[in-house]
Amino acid sequence: MSTATITKTGLPSGTWAIDTAHTKVGFAVKHMGVSTVRGEFHDYDGVLEVDENGQLHARGKVKVASVNTNQAQRDEHLRSADFFDADNHPQLRFASTAITPIDAETFEIEGELTMRGETRPITLKAEVAGTETDPWGNERVGLEITGQLSRGEYGMTFNQALGSGNVLVSDKVKLRLDISAVKQA
Repeated sequence: MSTATITKTGLPSGTWAIDTAHTKVGFAVKHMGVSTVRGEFHDYDGVLEVDENGQLHARGKVKVASVNTNQAQRDEHLRSADFFDADNHPQLRFASTAITPIDAETFEIEGELTMRGETRPITLKAEVAGTETDPWGNERVGLEITGQLSRGEYGMTFNQALGSGNVLVSDKVKLRLDISAVKQA
């Protein structure tokens, strides 16, 4: 039985590492104003740290080259200088600056996201999906995290105007992370 402090979010203190086998780091963006293209990254890591005073800190990184939208030509274009510029900026990085409980299951995460060499503030919403002990005795937590960003603020300005007034790729990108994290010993 854990003797760790229980925080306002219901998580025991300690370090919780992302279980990449049970996590998805995804995004969605409008294409031509009429459809949504969804993608995800397959290579990432991160942790949520809960200290004895109940203070929460999160950080993570993503390898840009692992982007996957299920269309190889589009994925190559996303890795190019028009978008992520993977050759010059191989990682996305996030570090929280404040995590504020809203209620027992929801909290707001303020942090800094670094992409393409630009670091900008971002606010995310996180919901604790639940906690459980797995069959091997590991404590786990599930988190559903959402947010959005302007890709233009990170130097991703590639676009093409369409005759209808729409653009090829929306500036607004929606983020969705479905995280399973395991408490470290």
